[in-house]
Amino acid sequence: MNTFNSRYHRQIILPEIGEEGQKKLNSSKVLVIGAGGLGCPALQYLAAAGVGTIGIIDFDVVEISNLHRQILYGDSSVGKNKALAAKNRLEDLNPTIHVNAYPEKLTPKNAITIFSKYDIIVDGSDNFSTRYLVNDACVITDKPLVYGAIFKYEGQVSVFNYKKGPTYRCLFPEPPKAGSIPSCSEIGVLGVLPGIIGSLQANEVIKIALGIGETLHGKLLMYDSLSTQFSTFSIHRVDAEVLKVKAITKNFENTDYDLFCGIERIKEILAKDVFRIENCQCIDIREPHEQPKIESLNPDYIPLATLEKNISSYKKEQEIILFCQSGVRSRKAVEILQDHGFTNVSHVKGGAIALHEEQILKEV
Repeated sequence: MNTFNSRYHRQIILPEIGEEGQKKLNSSKVLVIGAGGLGCPALQYLAAAGVGTIGIIDFDVVEISNLHRQILYGDSSVGKNKALAAKNRLEDLNPTIHVNAYPEKLTPKNAITIFSKYDIIVDGSDNFSTRYLVNDACVITDKPLVYGAIFKYEGQVSVFNYKKGPTYRCLFPEPPKAGSIPSCSEIGVLGVLPGIIGSLQANEVIKIALGIGETLHGKLLMYDSLSTQFSTFSIHRVDAEVLKVKAITKNFENTDYDLFCGIERIKEILAKDVFRIENCQCIDIREPHEQPKIESLNPDYIPLATLEKNISSYKKEQEIILFCQSGVRSRKAVEILQDHGFTNVSHVKGGAIALHEEQILKEV
């Protein structure tokens, strides 16, 4: 048995796949958006299955808080770009495939060029502006989109823009109000959940590439990990939503998806960078009982409810960094200061939790 047949033998002996099916996988090109909780399991199984060309786009770096769910990485990956770290791991997992890493942010300016090189797009992003961007780029380039999303203990999977089926906009014509749905870093997530959802996404990709089975196009699969319940709902194509995307095709590169999703241009700073900044004023807007305290930053303690009353204590030209427990309330605090004419103001991504973790790392 040759090396090719040895590596994929358990798949090849499946009558629906065989050697011809395996060759189809090897000639397939799949792009994964985000190498995080969803992207890691999807990438791992697509690489192992023998998808011949895999693209990974992610501008973020690996943090220690990622490791409980982002299974492509280990301690040695912390601080490295996720796309590059994932590429290194996948090439070790399967050196017979080709992996392209894009250590950059996905934007309307690069999306069409990158998407055009692939057959199937997998959305492993964690924010609404990127999801709408990915959807629209898929409609414009006519690529099937395998969608996944997670929230605490629940996950969703679907296939959009496939066989004239619905798109993401057909399911969600309008984004939720900015800040109304907290991120995993703010509200938490069960570590195994993205593994389940990401694996389901990989399964949809393989079915599309091989043309076997029934895909989730026209359907939304929902999974509740606490009750171990799967539910499936029908989704219908809304031509008006598809036409909205077609209408922006010529001006796609200039489309502002953050603005569409109601995201203000709020400056965000990483916890590790806060400790390096000099001559700034940190403000802890949490309630007095909230822990841990970050005394090393010598912050002012001003609960959010009283922040507006204390604004006169600060100069508008002063650099101000605000933080709360996880990064939700501090965004509101930035807005309050901006409304009063402050421009050099930012908030800490992940809040006091992230600052505490960074402080521990500095002390080790």
